[in-house]
Amino acid sequence: MEWRGRQGSRNVQDRRGMGVGGAGSIGAVGMLAVLAFGYFFGIDISPLVSQTGQPSGEPRELTAEEQQMGDFASVILRETETSFGEIVPEATGQSYSDPQMVLYSGVTQSGCGGASAQMGPFYCPADQTIYLDTDFFNVLANRMGADGDLAPAYVIAHEVGHHVQNQLGILPRVTQMRQQASQEDSNALSVLTELQADCFAGLWARSSSRDLQITREDIGEAMTAAAAVGDDALMESAGRAVVPDAFTHGSSADRQEWFMRGFEAGELSSCNTFAEAGL
Repeated sequence: MEWRGRQGSRNVQDRRGMGVGGAGSIGAVGMLAVLAFGYFFGIDISPLVSQTGQPSGEPRELTAEEQQMGDFASVILRETETSFGEIVPEATGQSYSDPQMVLYSGVTQSGCGGASAQMGPFYCPADQTIYLDTDFFNVLANRMGADGDLAPAYVIAHEVGHHVQNQLGILPRVTQMRQQASQEDSNALSVLTELQADCFAGLWARSSSRDLQITREDIGEAMTAAAAVGDDALMESAGRAVVPDAFTHGSSADRQEWFMRGFEAGELSSCNTFAEAGL
C-alpha cells in the first residue's frame, strides 16, 4: 500500500501536542457520556491500554513517529472523502458531507462527552467527528498482532462508515430501535450496525485500491485487524468467557466476512446487514 506523498485531508484537527488543558479536561460525567456512545461506536480496549500513561497537561512537540501517524490518518481520511463522495451520491442520489477528525493523546473532549484512549477510535454523531488517539496504531500492531498500513486504515474507514450511516439516517433509526429493545436485541442491532460499517470499509478499500496500490497482501492486513477487534477475540484477550449474546460489534469471522463483502461487491446495497437479518 502506497500512501506517502498523497494529499491529506483539510478536515483534521490535531490536539496531540496541546496537553490536557488545551484539549479540555475530562471529568466523571464526561467519561460516562462517552462510554454510553462508546458502547455503540467504539471498541473497549481498556485491557490492552490500562498501563498507558496519561498526558502531563503541558504542551509538547510531537515525535517523528507521531507526525507520521498523523500524516497517515490525514491521507486515509482524504481517500475516504474521495471514495464516499462518489459512492454515496451514485447509490442514493444524496450528497455526501465529509466528517471531521480529531487526533488526540490520552484524553480529550468530544461532542459526545469526554473521550479516552481506552475507548479506542470512535465516531461521535453529535458533532460528526471521528476521534482517534494515534497510539492505537501501536496497540493494534504490538498488542493485537495487526500490523501493516491497511490494518489502521481499515479502522479509520470503519469509523467513516459510521459517518456514512449517520448521513443516510441509519444511525438515528437504530438508536430509536435500541431504546425500545431488550438488552439482547439492542446488542444484536449494535452488531448489525458495526458489521455494516465494516462492509463500508471494504467498499472504501476497493474504491481506493488503484490510487493506493492496495494488494491482496494488504487486504490480509485488514482481515487480521478485523479479526483482532472481533468481540470474541477481545473477550478472550480480557480473560472473559465468550458470550455471543453480549456481542456489540460482531465476531472476528463476521467482521472479516462483511469487510470482504464490501470489497468484492463494490456496491453500497451489498452492505445491508439489517435486511439480511430480516429487519
